[in-house]
Amino acid sequence: MIDRSAPRGVLPAPEPRGVARVPAALPVRPRTGRLLVLATVFVCAACGLVYELELLALGSYLIGDSVTQASVVLSVMVFAMGVGSLLAKALRARPAFGFAAVEAALALLGGLSAMALYASFAWLGESQPALVAFAFAIGVLIGAEIPLLMVLIQRIRRQDAGGAVADLFAADYVGALVGGLAFPFLLLPVLGQLTGAMLTGTVNVTAGGGLVLWLFRRDLSPRARWLLVAVNVTVLAVLACATVLADDFERVARRAVYGGEVRVAVQTGVQELVLTGPPTGSPRSLDLFLDGRLRVSGYDEYRYHEALVHPAMTGPHTRVLVLGGGDGLAAREVLRYHDVASVTVVELDPGVVRLARTDPMLSALNAGAYEDPRLSVVTEDAFCWLRGPAAQGRFDVIVSDLPDPGITPSTKLYSQEFYGLAARALRPGGRLAVHAGPPATRPRAYWTVEATLRAAGLRTAPYSAGGRLSGFAAGPDRALGASAATAPPQDWGFVLAAREGVPRLRVDRDTPALRSLSTQSLADAARDTERTRLTGLPPSTLPHPRYS
Repeated sequence: MIDRSAPRGVLPAPEPRGVARVPAALPVRPRTGRLLVLATVFVCAACGLVYELELLALGSYLIGDSVTQASVVLSVMVFAMGVGSLLAKALRARPAFGFAAVEAALALLGGLSAMALYASFAWLGESQPALVAFAFAIGVLIGAEIPLLMVLIQRIRRQDAGGAVADLFAADYVGALVGGLAFPFLLLPVLGQLTGAMLTGTVNVTAGGGLVLWLFRRDLSPRARWLLVAVNVTVLAVLACATVLADDFERVARRAVYGGEVRVAVQTGVQELVLTGPPTGSPRSLDLFLDGRLRVSGYDEYRYHEALVHPAMTGPHTRVLVLGGGDGLAAREVLRYHDVASVTVVELDPGVVRLARTDPMLSALNAGAYEDPRLSVVTEDAFCWLRGPAAQGRFDVIVSDLPDPGITPSTKLYSQEFYGLAARALRPGGRLAVHAGPPATRPRAYWTVEATLRAAGLRTAPYSAGGRLSGFAAGPDRALGASAATAPPQDWGFVLAAREGVPRLRVDRDTPALRSLSTQSLADAARDTERTRLTGLPPSTLPHPRYS
């Protein structure tokens, strides 16, 4: 029998087997009912993308290497969405009940996913399997939405399949846009990952359950209706309880990750900052973690910063540029030279600078560097700042105190293009000191940095320094919670570079008193580093990054 409500010349889409062709009995006009369904598609799509972005963010934060984690999460979720679309066929006979059940499960899994991943990382020390499992489960549920919504919207008013799909996908894509913008600009900075995910789950279950229990309530038996009410209320109650307990959970989990002496924990717009150590006592007991990675340990940070800064200060050093180093520790070493006229620190995260200024132990560790009138701060991405006119030909010394090159967001700051910009900012005879990762444990990354500097037209002198702090060199797989004082010995790798002539690795007689560095120790370190050399490595560029 031909459906006369279909547009002229267009055959209606065949009904799935077992699905009644009788239009739904709605409490509103069909036009209003379609708008409500499309509005629900919009909300659910926004929630689904928030879950996806939250998994991506947590994967990068907890595991590291954002490119790998994004690839894993996206590929698993897209595959799972296909699986969910196939599994939704079994629910088409009861599309209203099936859609409400899917949204309740999605809200529960998505809302609690951030808490579960963080718990897995804190107490099991491993979150990759949990990340993949949540990506697959959430992807299956998201994939089941559109087939069921297609049946529901056709139950309101029959139309050609192409038009229905176009309407659903339009609402879906616009909702995804809103969710994608809301996550970094609203949910993450205002609520954080845990509470933001649970609020998203609350919105998700309210929209999905509300649509079915009101608009399609006559499609449900009394038993199904009460079952859905109970399920939705339970999901809301679980999410509400988890939200109330989120702060306590975060404190307990943070102690499990960082140890029992967490003094400061701040989520900035760039990263999470955590300071551990007793509130009073020696600054040597301080540890600073950035996004879960140990960045500073008062135990022996001086070894790292002396080796990074002082070889570059041999020669003219009136004007010095520090790239990164918002903790003020590299600037502390530079400011020990009384003939330094100005120090410019370019730091992306103002939260790090604020902490270095205001935290008593960190400011004691950096010797009050930010109180020195010779120091000025620029809050900007180092790459972008070097491209501007303010950097060109101004500096005698550039100190690149940046995260390990294996951390993906830092890859562009270890590229040939970046070093070309740094070379342009040097005065004639100027020097560039680069933290390049550990030559002993990651020789390919280290020597790729050195090859990239040479490709940018710089002459290089590789060297290293020993210490027990592993956070500078270890990258994302470093175990947290262990004391730096008891960590196994690590090496920090550096490269001193110059435009004119091979730079000499030495410290001058007028160098301030050093605890761990001398001309002889630099010579020994250069020989040890040279033994790890890998030849023939191509440089890392923006289109072709070479670090993993």
